[in-house]
Amino acid sequence: MNALTVPSGLTERLEALFPGAEITAIEALKPDTGTGEVEKGHGYGRPLRLRLRQSDGTVRSVVFHVEGADEHGHDRRADRAGNVLLAWDSFRKVPHHVRALEVGGLGRAGKLVPLSDVGELYLITEWAEGHVYADDLRRIGRSGEVTALDIARVDALAQVLLELHSGQGTHPAAYVRALRDLCGSGEGIAGIVDSYGQGAPGASFERICFIEQQCLSWRQRLKHDTARLRRTHGDFHPFNLVFAEGAVLPTLLDTSRGSQGDPADDVTCLAINFLFFGLEHREGWARGLGQLWHRFWKTYSKGGDEGLLDVAAPFFAWRALVLCNPAWYPHVREEDRDRLLRLAEKGLGEPRFEVEWGDEVMR
Repeated sequence: MNALTVPSGLTERLEALFPGAEITAIEALKPDTGTGEVEKGHGYGRPLRLRLRQSDGTVRSVVFHVEGADEHGHDRRADRAGNVLLAWDSFRKVPHHVRALEVGGLGRAGKLVPLSDVGELYLITEWAEGHVYADDLRRIGRSGEVTALDIARVDALAQVLLELHSGQGTHPAAYVRALRDLCGSGEGIAGIVDSYGQGAPGASFERICFIEQQCLSWRQRLKHDTARLRRTHGDFHPFNLVFAEGAVLPTLLDTSRGSQGDPADDVTCLAINFLFFGLEHREGWARGLGQLWHRFWKTYSKGGDEGLLDVAAPFFAWRALVLCNPAWYPHVREEDRDRLLRLAEKGLGEPRFEVEWGDEVMR
């Protein structure tokens, strides 16, 4: 056997698949064995070819695949797990394709954990006692009044984000990935636009497509600004913020999209909801949710992110497209949908997003 090694548990798994077989050679497979201009220099994963001598003396080879991290959408462990599961589900469906023999994970101390009989994966979490912040915003929107606790909570939410955003991201390419997810993923702008179908009242097909095109231009403009990469929540909206009775600090739910990207993602995700929950009762804006809108931006800005408003537009547009999407919020009035989209369009058309524009929307 050559000097290459394999996880200790692989021998056990091969014994289960091929009783009595012995590994006689291990070979690292390169992306290409050719040379010259057409030589392939990069491939996904780090496969090993293993030659086996079976109990009856016959020889066969299998390939052991482990996904490797790279900048092509495989930087998160979840990406790599998804690709492996997709291969297991797909190989058997394609005529003349090499067979997939088993799928699994690398466990502790090199143990291989088979998943061949597993369907959907699952997650178990704790329960957060309390109510979602959306309930607070509904109450304030209807009454047009804020309490001392409401003020304390909006300050706390800004401080939570400042604490979160003080953490650095892992590597510059993660910022580029975050912008790609913003514009091109199923949960991002492309997927949200596609789910509009042929549009909705106040959000014609042509209108939302133009917003999508503008956001793509912003992606090209921003993707080199990798110094902005920070730890983020990724979905910091009022249904993911839970407050226990009388509490000032929230419990956060469902961090998303790799938990790193641009801080503007989290800030706009929450901020737009002060507008959204106020649209139905605009007469109470100035003394109600308008106070929280301005206070949130002001409190967060004390953290020193001077470039926040220079990059906020595409993130705000994404959240506006979600809130205006009838699949997500079927009861939004045409007038209110138009107001939010006009603000998104204004932001995309200007070099800097201005907080005061929120008051214009509510007039």
